[in-house]
Amino acid sequence: MTDKRDLLILGGGLVGMMLALAAARKGISSHVVDRADPAELTAEGFDGRASAISTASWNLFTNIGLADRLEPHGCAIASIAVTDQMKPGSIDFTPEPHEGTLGRMFANRELRLALFEAASEEPLIAWHAKSEIMERHRGAHGVSVVLADGTSLHASLMIAAEGRNSPTRDEAGITIAKWDYSHRAIIAGLTHELPHGNVAWEIFYPAGPFALLPMLDRADGKHRSALVWTVGEKDAAGTLKLSDRAFLAEVEKRMGGLFGTIESVGPRSSYPLGFHHTARITGDRLALIGDAAHGIHPIAGQGLNLGLRDVGALVEVLAEGMRLGLDPGDAQLLRKYEQWRGLDAFTVALATDGLTRLFGIPGRAASALRRFGMAGVERIGPLKTFFMDEARGVTGDLPELLRA
Repeated sequence: MTDKRDLLILGGGLVGMMLALAAARKGISSHVVDRADPAELTAEGFDGRASAISTASWNLFTNIGLADRLEPHGCAIASIAVTDQMKPGSIDFTPEPHEGTLGRMFANRELRLALFEAASEEPLIAWHAKSEIMERHRGAHGVSVVLADGTSLHASLMIAAEGRNSPTRDEAGITIAKWDYSHRAIIAGLTHELPHGNVAWEIFYPAGPFALLPMLDRADGKHRSALVWTVGEKDAAGTLKLSDRAFLAEVEKRMGGLFGTIESVGPRSSYPLGFHHTARITGDRLALIGDAAHGIHPIAGQGLNLGLRDVGALVEVLAEGMRLGLDPGDAQLLRKYEQWRGLDAFTVALATDGLTRLFGIPGRAASALRRFGMAGVERIGPLKTFFMDEARGVTGDLPELLRA
C-alpha cells in the first residue's frame, strides 16, 4: 500500500526539518527527503557555523516543543554593536531589561541534533536520509518523487527546501533574479581571552562586514565567538590558506583588542555571497521555502529567520485550509501563502541588499556620512526601537507559531 502523505519536503536542512516538525504539530504528515548524511552534519566539534535565532523564531521553537531541549545550548544576544571601522559614531542596540534579549546564538550542530532527534520520534514524519532524487512529478491529483533505489514517495504538495541551488525550483521553471557580490564569507570559531559580554559585533570595513557573534563558553571556561568575515572573492583563497598564526593576526587587527588575545581558531570554511529572489514562491502543487525562494547577504543575520517565517506562514495556511476540508495542494491555499510571504521576503531582501551596498562604498567621505547617519539613529529612540524590533523579527503580519 502506498504511504501517501500530505507534504513531500525536498531538503531536510534546518528550514525543511522545521517545516516537517511544525506541520506535524498541526497533524500534517510529511515525507522528508535529503541527500546528506545526518551523522556528518552532527559530528562533534565547533567549526564556527552558527545561526542567530530571532525572538520570533525562538517562539516557533517554543511552540513546537523544542525550547527546553535547546535552551542550555543557546547564547543570549544582549545587545548588538554596529560600527564603521571602529570609529566614533556607532550604534548600540540594547533593549530595556523588560524587553528581553535580541535573540540567541546556536551552533548549527546543536540545532540539527534537536531537530533530527525530534523528527526521528515523530510518526507523522517519514525521514529519507542519504537519498538521491531521480524523478519529480507534479500532477492534477498529487505529487511524487522516485529515489535512486527505486522507491516512490507520494503526497499532495511538494515543498522545495533544498537551498540556494534548488533543483526542484529550477525544474519548475520559476524565474529568479540574482547577482553575485564578488565576496566570500569566511566562517571560523574563535576562542579568546576576554568575555564577549553577550554582544554581537558588526564591524564594517571597505572590503566587507566583519561580524563577531557570541557563543557559550567552552566546558573549560574558555570564551568563544563565531566569526563571519567577508572578503573579496579575489582575496578569499589566500586568506583561507594563511597559517593559524597569520590568520589570527589579521583577525586581531580588525577587532581592535575587543576580546583581548585571540587564543585559537577552529576549522575555516567559506561560501560565496550573492542575492537571489524568485518571481513567485508557488507553482502547481509546489511551494518554495527558505533559500530556495530567497537568498540574502548575511549582513543582518536574517537568512534563517526569513526561512522560519516561511515555515510559520505555510503551516498556518495549510492547517486552516485542511480544517475546512481542502487538499494541501489546493491552488487557493498556495495563493494565500504567496500573498503573505512574497512581499515581506522581498522587502527584507531589498533592505539587506541596500545595506550591503551602502556600507561597501569606499572612501573617507562615505565613511563619515555613514557614521553621521548611525549617530542619528543612536539618538532617535523610536527609530532605534524600530531597528531592534526588526532584528527580533516581531514586526509585520506574524504567523501564529511565531508569536509568544
